[in-house]
Amino acid sequence: VYRNNNNMASQALTYDGCNFFRQRLVLSTLSGKRVKIKNIRSRDDNPGLRDFEASFIRLLDKVTNGTRIEINQTGTVLFYQPGLLCGGSVEHDCNPQRSIGYYLEALLMLAPFMKTALRATLRGVTNDPTDPSVDLLKSTAIPLMKKFGLEGEGLDIKVVKRGMAPGGGGEVVFTCPVRRTVRPVLFTDPGKIKRIRGVAYSVRVSPQMANRIVDSARSVLNQCLPDIYIHTDHMKGANSGKSPGFGLTLVAETLTGCFLSAEMSSTPQGQGDPVLPEDLGRDCAKLLLEEIYRGGCVDSSNQSLALLFMTLGQQDVSKALLGPLSPYTIEFLRHIRDFFQIMFKMETQKASEDEMKGGDKVLMTCVGVGYSNINKTIK
Repeated sequence: VYRNNNNMASQALTYDGCNFFRQRLVLSTLSGKRVKIKNIRSRDDNPGLRDFEASFIRLLDKVTNGTRIEINQTGTVLFYQPGLLCGGSVEHDCNPQRSIGYYLEALLMLAPFMKTALRATLRGVTNDPTDPSVDLLKSTAIPLMKKFGLEGEGLDIKVVKRGMAPGGGGEVVFTCPVRRTVRPVLFTDPGKIKRIRGVAYSVRVSPQMANRIVDSARSVLNQCLPDIYIHTDHMKGANSGKSPGFGLTLVAETLTGCFLSAEMSSTPQGQGDPVLPEDLGRDCAKLLLEEIYRGGCVDSSNQSLALLFMTLGQQDVSKALLGPLSPYTIEFLRHIRDFFQIMFKMETQKASEDEMKGGDKVLMTCVGVGYSNINKTIK
């Protein structure tokens, strides 16, 4: 722990409290602007940074070079001066309080702008009820990144081992090539749903659980369309982590290549009421229908990822039609204004009569900052 340099910290963007912690550090790393976060749970019985936040800071330190991090004695004030994104091979043991998805969401935003292609091996909890699971990010975030011209050999998320909360024991490998610039997008036509895909997983319980989940989910979805395939994934032995559990991830794909998703996983042992596989499958199918009802070209879990890449795009107009904005996305837009001085034009689109009466959709328009990856090595 270093003593704070007041002159440096006074020029930094200053925020209060622990909310939206990842957003601030990720945008700080991309924009190169220093950040000071104070009063982190200062009134709490247990003040300061939590273990999972400290683990997140360590991960950022591993993928960057020259980052300066200063934390005061009680952990209630953090000063962060970002270094250069270096990438390469990284291994990180994620704190089991949050799932790997918590860490992976940030890496998805940073990985294309590294110096060398990233290969990150993350260990911990792969599926839990709080954060987006690895399966969900693989089936929705990766196709979304490809829309922005970030495709290429090696953009992939691979589940090597599954680990349910609270014990963890899962392992995920994320690989991503680097890009110099991001392509602007016009992403305004959600299109009709053409098929639904999914994965029902079970670890350290009977493999029959996954089949029961699939049957109950299909009983709801088959009323809507016939092209449904839900794959069952039952990992055994060393690949099944340390805790029992099961869950379901569903993804609806539209004719125009949009992906809308929903997921549920069983509650960890000793936390909350146990859930039946039949109920979980049915509820998850209804959640997916809810997500389709909300509409838009990007599902609610990936709104901030799409808005970030629109901001970093070349100096041209990008447009995306989103469903109702989540509170997390609204705060993200405020942070984009702070770090990149970009304001989005927001137009509400009323649902037409022939469409289902979903919530009002929002057409987001911005001109990219023309972000160029200065870290990328010149070949």
